[in-house]
Amino acid sequence: MKRRTVFFASDQTGITAETLGRSLLAQFESMQFRQVTLPFISTLDKAKEAVRRINLTAQVEGSTPVVFATFAQRDLRDAVAQCNGLFLDFFDAFIGPLEQAFDTRSSHRSGRTHGGIADESYQRRIDAMNYALAADDGINIRNYEKADVILIGVSRTGKTPTCLYLALHYGIYAANYPLTDENFENGDLPSSLKKVNSKLFGLTIDPEHLRQIRIERRPDSRYASIQQISFELREAMALYRRYGIPWLETTNISVEEISSTIMDRMELERGVAAR
Repeated sequence: MKRRTVFFASDQTGITAETLGRSLLAQFESMQFRQVTLPFISTLDKAKEAVRRINLTAQVEGSTPVVFATFAQRDLRDAVAQCNGLFLDFFDAFIGPLEQAFDTRSSHRSGRTHGGIADESYQRRIDAMNYALAADDGINIRNYEKADVILIGVSRTGKTPTCLYLALHYGIYAANYPLTDENFENGDLPSSLKKVNSKLFGLTIDPEHLRQIRIERRPDSRYASIQQISFELREAMALYRRYGIPWLETTNISVEEISSTIMDRMELERGVAAR
């Protein structure tokens, strides 16, 4: 399998370069990538050091590194672009066409993510994060009227990480409630969930995959037995069908895909809370 080093370079955190770059790399399944992030390249000296590292990699490995970059400052972008790598700057690709479309020059200033209109969105995501943490694992069921969506499912199906992702990236108020033996014995949902049925979304997972996850947490336990897991998943699905709850199998799906699917199927809008 071919292997190539990929750099994510930025005058800020590098998260945008990582996110967009990795989305592109995912299209090359026959390749292996060594990924290196070079954040906060905020001076020309740091830009020169980044170039030195990239060039050294090219020399040692004998192949051209790929450099995904997000530089708002043109002088830093131009400096790093001189490296012996395939330099792909996302800002450079889009700022020019946007300047033409808007008939105005951009500020070319870094650190503008949380300025102006974005301040409200940023605060909303922080508030949504706080809500997700406070409403995790069936806590604060009295605040479900504030939720945009409530994820339900058996233990370890991905409810908590999905709630946190929805909050952090979309500003969605997401709670989650674990289905337990008590629910399955009664064959019913608790009254707190029935009141917000339209907000419920179910998660399920392949039994064997869930068994491997639970073994790591509690080996040699009833909790991790395939019999118990199969029973829980079967009864959870029965509840989903009984109450018409939309659901998704999470076995081979990333938290990003789970979250996007929930957003689409529940018709949720970014940062718009049903409160």
